[in-house]
Amino acid sequence: MAQKVVLKVLTMTDDKTKQKAIEAAADIFGVDSIAADMKEQKLTVIGLMDAVAVVKKLKKVGKVDLISVGPAKEEKKEEKKEEKKEEKKEEKKEEPKK
Repeated sequence: MAQKVVLKVLTMTDDKTKQKAIEAAADIFGVDSIAADMKEQKLTVIGLMDAVAVVKKLKKVGKVDLISVGPAKEEKKEEKKEEKKEEKKEEKKEEPKK
């Protein structure tokens, strides 16, 4: 199951260090997606990888704080909500026909 790792890279202040952090995270086996937020100095890594390996690799770029590790279920929840909304709309349309 895919997991979501959120890290704070304290040295990620400019585009050069941001690119180094992204490249370091991309080197890890099992990474599906990487998102970097320069304003909050956060790096979000999603995939089937070891969180310890991510931190170990990013320590070469600079100081890293691990914020959270958890399942990457947000995408699935949004899809389910959309399906439920569609089902409710269909049910409402069917009721007046009776």
